[in-house]
Amino acid sequence: MKAPPPRTKKIHISPAHCVKNTTDRKTDNTIPSLAIVVPCYNEEEVLPVTAPIFLAELETLRQKKLVSAQSKILFVDDGSSDSTWEIIKKLSKENPDFLGIRQSRNRGHQNAVLAGLMEAKENFDITISIDCDGQDDVSAMDKMCAEYQKGNEIVYGVRSQRKKDSFFKRFTAESFYKLLGAMGAEVVFNHADYRLVSARVLNEFENFGEVNLFLRGMFPLVGFKSSKVFYERNERVAGKSHYPLAKMLHLAFDGITSLSVKPIRIITSLGILVSLASFVGVVWSLAVRLSGRSVDGWASMVCILCFVSGIQMVSLGIIGEYVGKIYLETKRRPRFIISERTWEEK
Repeated sequence: MKAPPPRTKKIHISPAHCVKNTTDRKTDNTIPSLAIVVPCYNEEEVLPVTAPIFLAELETLRQKKLVSAQSKILFVDDGSSDSTWEIIKKLSKENPDFLGIRQSRNRGHQNAVLAGLMEAKENFDITISIDCDGQDDVSAMDKMCAEYQKGNEIVYGVRSQRKKDSFFKRFTAESFYKLLGAMGAEVVFNHADYRLVSARVLNEFENFGEVNLFLRGMFPLVGFKSSKVFYERNERVAGKSHYPLAKMLHLAFDGITSLSVKPIRIITSLGILVSLASFVGVVWSLAVRLSGRSVDGWASMVCILCFVSGIQMVSLGIIGEYVGKIYLETKRRPRFIISERTWEEK
């Protein structure tokens, strides 16, 4: 099966980094243009190391004729407080294959990825999103592009194993994916945000208006033909992770509440069970009272009150999380705001 044909009208990217102008881009109809989207947040230590790695892989893809010569690397600075943006500007001045955009403030990894994808979709046939830390194997891009040539418009990068992770991280990560599946969310097991997506998919994805983003669970909802590419994840090449346990838990809870209403249904079922148990308890207490065998006591009452109160508080917390998300969604605030682009630098 042939790959989906590139769109006929393209926007030229000049060596001066000007992305949007009126010049049509001439490409071979069988070779797609690629944008490698790299979100960055306070990556001044790792960016000088990984940028040449991304560039080498891009050149390899060009030599294999898997992508066109117009392909680029697009860095997305997520409002970094260090010198990340200055490094991106320097890279773009030294090499036209590097482009960069900067968010007006830090908005989170998922919003940064989305900003890069939306910026690239009008100018490139396909995008590959990959983290800046060098942990994802860039050589998997070859397989991703080959899968696209077979007609797959979404190609998920999936970790083949987690031997390099600690037991705690491996257990919690795999439990998270299993929990999402149990909650009815459609996710690819052991897939994060390393994926190839065609412009056709991104055009449809743009219609998804969620403010609360969980991209790895949203792309499967778009549909279209997809496949997987397995790879081994490496150690971070430099710097430290910006995803501590607290952020991972926040992302996990966002994923569950953004993709599934099953927790609400569990609360409803639990409420019914507790109500039935309470009704049985009332009948039993009345029977004991009428038989004259009742004994005054406070321990059982305290236990029951604590149990029911605990369930109520947890239930209110889960319901409140959904209400809070509804509140944020109704505001319809922009999911990203681009303050600077390297090709607009004077």
